[in-house]
Amino acid sequence: MALLEVSGVTKVYGLLRALDGVDLKVEAGSFHGLIGPNGSGKSTLLKSIAGAHYATTGTVRFDGQDITTAPPYQRSRAGLSFKFQITAVLNDLSVYDNVLLALQSMESNWALLRSRSRQRLDAEVMHALERFRLADRADDLAGELSHGEQQWLEIAMALAPRPKLLLLDEPTGGMSPEERRVTGELLAPIKSECSLIIVEHDLDFIKNICDRLTVLDQGRVLGDGTVAEIGRDARVQEIYTSRV
Repeated sequence: MALLEVSGVTKVYGLLRALDGVDLKVEAGSFHGLIGPNGSGKSTLLKSIAGAHYATTGTVRFDGQDITTAPPYQRSRAGLSFKFQITAVLNDLSVYDNVLLALQSMESNWALLRSRSRQRLDAEVMHALERFRLADRADDLAGELSHGEQQWLEIAMALAPRPKLLLLDEPTGGMSPEERRVTGELLAPIKSECSLIIVEHDLDFIKNICDRLTVLDQGRVLGDGTVAEIGRDARVQEIYTSRV
């Protein structure tokens, strides 16, 4: 059984049909890329999976549960984590406290009141920072980080609660070529513990880290397969040479 199964999902905004009968399967332990021209529905699909938007029709199943109408917090508690396209770190808090809050968000209010969570969660916070090369910036304000480092911090925050599936929307946007290369290196080790769906316009980056690709065009699935299979698809080549 697939970890995530999207079946016949549509999303309609007034007269605009942003998604039109999308099917998608993501297996546990895999990195799955979403590609396609601007406006093809990639971000809308991620938001429909995460619960930021609700599908108009169709179903979304995650880890054997129907989460189509579940609120975002229930999806998060089930093991789904989402990093939006625009960085949303808390600039006036330290890098350390940003990750600490991400971990505390998974606990009940009663547990937070009864425990000294900062001390108890210290090892987990530092592990998250170390894996994204931010341990030496732990005491700095998040707003003092470079754009690339803020992106890494937000990915570290999304991974800190140990989700089963991480959704990333253009995580390398605005990064330098070297930062994009490092981002790929930092993401690769998480495959053993967390699956990934990633939206990216940098085709070289996404092809280097993903096992499978799904191509969207005008809200529909144009192609789905391994990186090699998608690379040979004439329809995919056409949209990337004429419209991207």
